[in-house]
This record gives sequence, C-alpha cells and structure tokens, in this order.
Amino acid sequence: MGQSKLTDVHRESLYSLIGGEHGVKRLVETFYDVVEDCPEGHAVNILHLRGHGVAHSRIEQFGFLSGFLGGPRLYSEKYGHSDVRLMHEHVEIDAEAKDAWLTCMSMAIDKVGLEPGLKQKLMVNFTKVATMLINRNG
Repeated sequence: MGQSKLTDVHRESLYSLIGGEHGVKRLVETFYDVVEDCPEGHAVNILHLRGHGVAHSRIEQFGFLSGFLGGPRLYSEKYGHSDVRLMHEHVEIDAEAKDAWLTCMSMAIDKVGLEPGLKQKLMVNFTKVATMLINRNG
C-alpha cells in the first residue's frame, strides 16, 4: 500500500469525528437555535427571514454540511452542485454577517460539546467558506 493510501486509511472525516448524521443534525439544530434565540444571531436570523426562512435553512444546511464535512453529499445529490456562492447569491452578506455566522457556529460547537481541537478544525474550514461568501461592503 502506498504512503498516501495508508494516510487516507487513518484519517477520519470531520463528518465521522462529529458523530456522523446524528452529530451533524445536532450541530445544525443547535446552530439555528442560537441564531433564533441569542442576540449574537440577530443579523443571521434577519438574513434568513428575508430568504427562505430558518426552517428551510435547517434542512439545507444539514444536507450541505453532511457532504462538506466528508459524509453523504445530500445537497449536491438534490441540487446537482454544492457551490456555496451560488447558494447564497440572493443574500447580501457583509463582514458583519460573516462574523455573526461564525460566532453562532462557535457557540453551537461549544453547546454540543465538541473537543477544542475538533472545534479548531471546523472553524478553520467554516471561516474560509464564510469569507468567500462576502458579497458586499458594509
């Protein structure tokens, strides 16, 4: 077995590390509870209310994060892509909204009790994507 194959065998996906389907579902539900219930989520909640709503986003984010974290590619199977810029083109996202989203996700990760090293890996990935989504100054 080649070195890269050996490395792949021993590397677990983030999807597995957070608990698979149940873990992703719990993270998404907790994230949207934070968005709806905490002052830190106000800006994100307003963006969702202007769009398809939080209930819709709970479903779609679960599908997206499943694939994004290395599990089943539910979103792309449903829509034929997983292009986050395309998904959010109808939403005006500025640096404040990006930061609010990341704060809410950080809070959700803490609430579900993921260990700090895993949180750091998740937040690095989420920060890269959230930064790509900024489409307006403000």
